Amino acid sequence: MNIRKANISDSKYIAPILLLAMEDIIYKFIAKKDYAAAKDFLQYFVERENNQYSYQNCFVAKADSEITGAVNIYNGSDIEELRTSIIKHVRTNFNPEFDPEPETRAGEFYIDSLGVNPNHQGKGIGSKILRFLIAEYVHKNKQTLGLLVEEDNPLAKNLYLKLGFKVVGEKTLVGKKLEHLQISPN
Repeated sequence: MNIRKANISDSKYIAPILLLAMEDIIYKFIAKKDYAAAKDFLQYFVERENNQYSYQNCFVAKADSEITGAVNIYNGSDIEELRTSIIKHVRTNFNPEFDPEPETRAGEFYIDSLGVNPNHQGKGIGSKILRFLIAEYVHKNKQTLGLLVEEDNPLAKNLYLKLGFKVVGEKTLVGKKLEHLQISPN
């Protein structure tokens, strides 16, 4: 398996994989529970530059010429700038009252979402992606990684804790209560 920065040509594969991790949140963004509309919404932004979901902020895991996983990560200090076009799009096309809480901030590189192709789940791909990010960001570049995990997802939380993440607080995002975890250089 190879993990690399995503290219624009990966966008059509990235969107449905990331949607696995954020389906409920995107439904809140678009104000309806419609998988096709959610996938189209996410792909629209993955294909474009300079927004939080852009392929520019993604890595993909690839095995046997197939994208098996994807992760969206960016500098938390950039959240306002990266989110501007998304908020404008949501307010114009779906929900004029849309005003999401800040999910990250300066001081961490934020793992926004991580997903594994359903045909490849259970093979440790998510763990390998996380280990790659920890090696690149924490060990090599001495940065803090942060992420949010749903309180009702103990399997994911246990994986993060096993890899060295620590609970640092709680956050709410579009009405959903989440735990904030971080891993920092020693």
